[in-house]
Amino acid sequence: MTVVRMSRTAATFILLLAWTACGDYYRPVANPLIPSLPNPSSLHLVVVISGNGSNNPGTSTSIDVSGDSALSRSTVGLMPAHAGLGAGNTRVYVANTLDDTVSGFSPAGAVPVSTISMPSGSGPSFVNTTEIATVYVANTGNGTVSAISTVSNVITGTIPVGISPVAMAELPNGQKLYVANRGHNGSGGSVTSINTIDLSVNPPIAGSAWVSPVWVSARSDSQRVYVLDTGSGQVSAIDPATDAVVGSAAVGPGADFMFYDSKRNRLYVTNPATNQLISLEASSDALLASTVPVAGAISVTALADGTRVYVAGASLNGGSVTSRVTVVSAAGLSVKTTIPLTTVPVACATTTWSELSIAAAADSSRVYVGNCDAGNTAIIQTLGDRLLTAMPAPLSARPAATPGGIPPPQNPVFVLAGP
Repeated sequence: MTVVRMSRTAATFILLLAWTACGDYYRPVANPLIPSLPNPSSLHLVVVISGNGSNNPGTSTSIDVSGDSALSRSTVGLMPAHAGLGAGNTRVYVANTLDDTVSGFSPAGAVPVSTISMPSGSGPSFVNTTEIATVYVANTGNGTVSAISTVSNVITGTIPVGISPVAMAELPNGQKLYVANRGHNGSGGSVTSINTIDLSVNPPIAGSAWVSPVWVSARSDSQRVYVLDTGSGQVSAIDPATDAVVGSAAVGPGADFMFYDSKRNRLYVTNPATNQLISLEASSDALLASTVPVAGAISVTALADGTRVYVAGASLNGGSVTSRVTVVSAAGLSVKTTIPLTTVPVACATTTWSELSIAAAADSSRVYVGNCDAGNTAIIQTLGDRLLTAMPAPLSARPAATPGGIPPPQNPVFVLAGP
């Protein structure tokens, strides 16, 4: 593809995004964009966020799904933890925990990167939105959620929530935002419901005694919100109309990651403590459960076509960690195959979802695993379920193992699938 053709395609893609973003519910927002190359409209993107130690800026790498190659790399802040898409999927927002900033940029262009300064000690750790004009950031350090304008890149509101907010989910209709507040040392766990119209906090959610909530997912019809509590080992269903718990299911203490599959209307929960993938049927508040044994299950994703589920898992042996992806049939909830990844020295915190962050491409052709310990992103071709390649993360600021050698790579901590 020539540069001229790519430029025309990029401009066409941005115009299409602006047109499709204007629905009946949201107000149209004029958000000027600077075209960046390459950005072909026929391609899907996946964004990988990598950390570079505590003293050096991290990196965001945008991967072209069809070409299995890096399109661009953007510099973010210190210790990036999570990222989300905003402004109608035309901007990536990254929460940088250590320097209290949020980075914003186009997923298809390395520059410009907007840096949004948060209050000192806020510790931004999670990003979420279903709106066009606003993106929300959970601040673990000071127990607040910040609303940021995607037009001006400034904070437009600060909402006090609970102790250590670590995850959020906004309803697809944009009317409420739910926040999981993990608490501290087993105390103070809570779930906060926020009215996104005026950024007010709704009355406390009734019907559950929260211990340590760590994840939130919203159903695609906006009629239910699900909260995973790792302390109690429960997934609770909340009715947004009343903000009351209307159902629950046991998934076992230690479960700390949840993925909502809109195609099959299911919740998938990983529990590394019990070596299980738990499937919950979201069509009923009874949340009927099925379990699949998966060694060291850490994180999970599902293909958009509803055929398969991919579980990233790891096991320790001395100072080494072995990672793999287990492929599960969504129809029968049976294991189809296991794809080995790496055996490397431990470099990251184990049994947390950031060690092996997993996401599926929107076209169901690829699954990506950010391997924090190995310093790469595994690219799995779903046709045949085979490992295509492991894309190295950008080089870190750490010294090389030998004089004159190549520095080790950065550590991928989060994979974000684009539209």
